[in-house]
Order: sequence, then C-alpha cells, then structure tokens
Amino acid sequence: MRAAKITLGALVATAMVAAITHTSSSIPSVRAQLHDAAVPSGGWTAAWGAGMQPAVAGDDPNWSRKGFADQSVRQVVRVGAGGAEVRIRLSNAYGTRPLRVAGASVGRSAGGALVWPKTIKPVTFGHASKAVVPAGKELVSDPVPLSTSPLERLAVTMRFAAPTGPATFHRYAMTRSFRAPGDHLSDVGKDTFTESTASWYYLAGVEVAGRPVQGDPAGGSVVVFGDSLVDGVGSTLDADARFPDGLQERLIAARRPRGVVNAGIGTGKLLRDSACGGEKGLSRFGRDVLDRPGVRSVIVHLGANDIGAPEVDDPCVRPNPKVTAQQLIAGHRALIRAAHARGVKAIGMTILPMKGAFFPLWSPAGEKVRQAVNLWIRTGHEYDAVIDADKVMADPADPEMPRPGYVYMDGLHPNDAGYQALAAGVDLDQL
Repeated sequence: MRAAKITLGALVATAMVAAITHTSSSIPSVRAQLHDAAVPSGGWTAAWGAGMQPAVAGDDPNWSRKGFADQSVRQVVRVGAGGAEVRIRLSNAYGTRPLRVAGASVGRSAGGALVWPKTIKPVTFGHASKAVVPAGKELVSDPVPLSTSPLERLAVTMRFAAPTGPATFHRYAMTRSFRAPGDHLSDVGKDTFTESTASWYYLAGVEVAGRPVQGDPAGGSVVVFGDSLVDGVGSTLDADARFPDGLQERLIAARRPRGVVNAGIGTGKLLRDSACGGEKGLSRFGRDVLDRPGVRSVIVHLGANDIGAPEVDDPCVRPNPKVTAQQLIAGHRALIRAAHARGVKAIGMTILPMKGAFFPLWSPAGEKVRQAVNLWIRTGHEYDAVIDADKVMADPADPEMPRPGYVYMDGLHPNDAGYQALAAGVDLDQL
C-alpha cells in the first residue's frame, strides 16, 4: 500500500493539472539590484522564464530537497527573443538561508551538457563574480555581452561551493539539467557533467536587450501563466514541444519578435497552495508575470486542479476542498484586475476536458463547475481575448473527453500533437 500511495502521488504531481483556453565587499552592490529585480528597467525583455516552487520530494533524481555543495549545475534553456546582451535572474524565493553563488557562466548550448567552445562568458553580479541572494528574494545579474537569436539554446552554469540547503526550483522542466562535482564554469562539458535530472534550479529567467546580429529586437513578451498544461506535462523530453514553445515558434515564423515566457507549474491551483504545486496562482501572479521586464500580455489557464483536487486523496494536492464556479471566476477576475492595473493585456483560456484521466480527477459535479467557468470565460467579456483550449482538445463524439489523437497516455494532458494544435489555434493578433 505504501508503494501504491507514493506512485499515486508521483502520478498526480506529474499529470494532474490541466487548464487550457480560447481566443563579498561586493555584497551591498549586489543587494542593491534586488530592487531592480522587481522594477523592470528600460530595454530589457523576458526571453525565457520558469515558475519557481519550494523543494519537494519525488521524480528521482530530484536534487531539490538536498540542494548542492561543491558542485556545478548546468541548465539548458531556449530563448524566444534575441538581443545584443543577456542577463540571468536567480531566485531564492523559498530558501531558508541566503543562497551563496560562487560563480556563474553562460554560453551557447551544443546539445546536452555541451557548450560551444569560445562562447562561454562569465556572469557577474554587481561587477563581482560571487553573489548572495537573501532568502525570499530574486537577483538579476549584470549584462553579459553575448548576442542571442530567437529559439537559440543557452547553457547557464552555476557553481555552489557551500551547502545551499533545499533549493528553490522548477519541478517539471521537460528538459534535462546537469551536475558535476567541483568547479566547471568554463568547462565545455564533455565527460564532466555525468548526472542529469529534468528540473531547473534557482534559474527563474533569462532576459535580453539591444538589437541582435540578425533580426529585429524583441517587442516585449507574452507570459503564459498556469498549471501543467502550460508547464508541458505530456510533451517529449528535451524537444521544446510545450504549448508556449509552439506559440513562440509561430511568432518567430510570422516575424513578430516577441518572447514567450512559460510560467506554468504542474499541479498548481488558482485559489490554494499545495505541497506539489507550490503557491496559488493568486499569490505568485505578481512575481511570475507582472514583475518580468517587457511583459505586454498574459495568457491564463488555471482552475482544473482546483476542480479535480477534491477527488484525489493525496498529500501532494492538499488542501483540497470543493470549489464553486463563482469562487474560480472571482479568482480569475482578480488576475484580470491586477494585469490591467499594470497595463498588461489579459487573455483567458478555457479548461480542457478532464473526463477519462487515468487517475481520479473527474466527477459529474466537477464537470458542471468546469462548464460554468468555461462559459464565463467565453461569454463574460472580461478577459481581453479568449483561447478556447476546450474546443481544440474536445473529442467531437464526446466533448467531455479529450480528442484521442491529441492526448498523452495519462488520458488528460495533451501530447506533442495536442500542444501543437493549441498553439495553432491562437490568433496572434490577440497577443
């Protein structure tokens, strides 16, 4: 029974989330930039990002609970916008002690843990190679003179000499990160980074500024905010096949230079915190969306886990009281007001079909709530635009079920084809 319980928790955390939609002396100078992390400065645009969450067990190998000591961590990300300079954003939002970064570097990824020789550049913080990020804070690096192009993959390496304690991280990266003992900031990676995991640690954002060597400078960014549907659960590992990735590729193909930031967290809820989903959407919206530089619009798809959690008796999703459509609509309205107060366009997504999932999530009562929330998103005229994920993903023969060709093996989340269809269904003019 114990093993079965753990398996259910891992399955829920991996798959349960699914809302979708329509239309040093240097320390003082380092700490001075903590304020800048929350006040976007001119010229910078978010080109990549991840929602941060507290350390949690599961999905071995998972390095979040133990953290790092005398190790180098290399993380690969794909930027959606290009620029002449790049900077990184580190998060110690859920740390219980100051995070001491012994060094960092950035270079062009050559696949896996490899970095193209001669592209590795040191990253500094307040002109110092080391940095301290206080518990509960973010820190933005100095600009690095590295030209980037849209859809290019970068490798960000951080060195931790002293024990970090439990790590602020992003659980479902759907992309491998790598670890090696000792200092390997300038190592190209061959035969060095022998351990890997599919999560990101401390790295909350990559931002660009200036005109790239090729193409136009970024015209702001779109943040996609939500749960596992945004996070990309069900997509192929290391393939950048999530819904925000497909949307980014469409924008690039249409010659609309705008970054797309993925701020989804698997198992995340709109109204309540949970062990596996981290802070509720209402709490993290400011940090993960509005405080990003250059944000012009936000796509929101949340509510599925709030609806489905009462059907799941697992610590991963508690507290899990039943919710009403009115409560969820009130939560969405709060996000819309917050976005509009900052001049950000708010785009709502309907919640995708939940019936047929291979774990307890759906109920007739929950379906009525889902339908009511979707009706409000479609017809309430409170969101500035709508993306109808429910319509894209629904099986024409049974609209409460997902379309077979678009659904992952868990019976709930989209597969690569489903995510591509969702991205194809977005009217780019709405962004």
